[in-house]
Amino acid sequence: MRTKIIFGVLILTVGVLLGMQLESALTDDTREALKKLENAFLVISQRYVEEVDSGVLAEHALEGMLEELDPHSVYIDAETMRRVEEDFSGGFEGIGISFEFVEGVEGQDTLAVLSVIPGGPSEEVGLHAGDRIVEVDRQSTIGYKTEDVQRTLKGPRGTSVDIVVIRPGYANPINFTIVRDRIPLYAVDVAYMIDEITGFIKVNRFSGTTHREFKSAVERLKSQGMQRLMLDLRGNSGGYMEMAVQLSDEFLPEDALIVSQKGRIRDANRPFVGTSEGLLENEPIIVLVNESSASASEIVSGALQDHDRGLIVGRRTFGKGLVQQQYLLPDKSALRVTIARYYTPSGRLIQTPYENGDREDYYISKRELQTNSALLSAQEIIESIPDSLHYKTEGGRTVIGGGGILPDFIVDVDSASMFLREVFSRDLANTYARMWYDREGASLTATWRDRRDDFFDSFEVEEIEFQRFLEYARVRGIRFGTEADAFSEEEVEADRSYLKARIKARLAVRLYDLEAFYPIMHPEDHTLQEALKLWPEAEKLAEK
Repeated sequence: MRTKIIFGVLILTVGVLLGMQLESALTDDTREALKKLENAFLVISQRYVEEVDSGVLAEHALEGMLEELDPHSVYIDAETMRRVEEDFSGGFEGIGISFEFVEGVEGQDTLAVLSVIPGGPSEEVGLHAGDRIVEVDRQSTIGYKTEDVQRTLKGPRGTSVDIVVIRPGYANPINFTIVRDRIPLYAVDVAYMIDEITGFIKVNRFSGTTHREFKSAVERLKSQGMQRLMLDLRGNSGGYMEMAVQLSDEFLPEDALIVSQKGRIRDANRPFVGTSEGLLENEPIIVLVNESSASASEIVSGALQDHDRGLIVGRRTFGKGLVQQQYLLPDKSALRVTIARYYTPSGRLIQTPYENGDREDYYISKRELQTNSALLSAQEIIESIPDSLHYKTEGGRTVIGGGGILPDFIVDVDSASMFLREVFSRDLANTYARMWYDREGASLTATWRDRRDDFFDSFEVEEIEFQRFLEYARVRGIRFGTEADAFSEEEVEADRSYLKARIKARLAVRLYDLEAFYPIMHPEDHTLQEALKLWPEAEKLAEK
């Protein structure tokens, strides 16, 4: 059974496959095997009872070869490769919106603007959050899927697209002609001050712009009085190794080992060390991680943990210690082939064990490892691990290898109640915020648009609005009352604070931008709130 590969967990390096360069290194046995493969391909493509698609046959052959290796050596088709390059190049060409799908008539989704990217072409022509895009170049968008949006709204810089929108509160459709431009994809989701001395930065990927964005965020927060930093790498599935090294270098002294890699070929063996003075070599640091923090995120977490430079808090990380090199093929597809293993400064290999390319068992074993890790303290887990996987940090603390970075302090996930699960599964908080903005967007914008901080501090979802939300939830199929399959008043009350914050945060995204979500939800973020109690421990590390 083939499983989906999460390409974001791969550490990316760039290479070009030039056949003559590789062919010169072939042994006689390899030449014979290659000839055998070629003959089999020709027999099937020319003699099989039905005509076959040679391109599809070749792709399946590539996938079959890679399945015998490791779970992170993969083939990427040309279309997927194009999207991956956009993600890690730091931008794409399009009209500059975040979008969502709104349920329309007869189950057909309607395309809606979630937010408008500041400075982009959509903002320039006057597109608003909440606008429903009903036509693109005279074609209806009813029933659009994500791939349709990418196909019609993305395009070469300088080209134009005509759209028609319906704006809540306006009687007539509005026509726009938007000239596409370069739209940045940011690696830093948000950077702001939690309190007078505590900065918070969330990095979502290690793309080509990550280090530059991170430095800019640090400098801005330092100008606002930041004396300690909370770095959020939860959900960050990795990216370029170079970016992980450069970001780690901002915390570590010159010549400090950050990571090393070891492989079969000469070029795959090398250490990466710190350079000149970094921006954050003395400040207390807390790094938040979870089971989706992988590869480049683990390089940063491992370097800071092994040098006793930062406190790692959250849940055991993904456990990817393999380095891939990317080889481009003539049709712009690519092979990503593991060429090395990487090791943290203490010598740890944090790769989760695997059996060849059996990806299904690999991901199952990861889930089991992470589930078991959530039941014990970090010290209990260390004591249960064989001594052969014990390593020492620079300051003498015991850390472990073999299956991710184990946090210094484990914070188990704050499981959602059955009521919240129902709300989430139906996307009710988000859709209610959209309805609210549709209903009162003009008034909300007039009152709060230029008062962002005031909105964060003083805006409240009043009780009458919360009751409207519950009525909306009732209409959408959630039952309240004393029946066996209904949610009680006590259950609703237990989640009232969280739901009010969630609705407010979703409203803020429409009023401002995607960054506005985080400061509002942080008081409800269990891991972050637990981490805030651990600054004395982080400060002890910073003093060493």
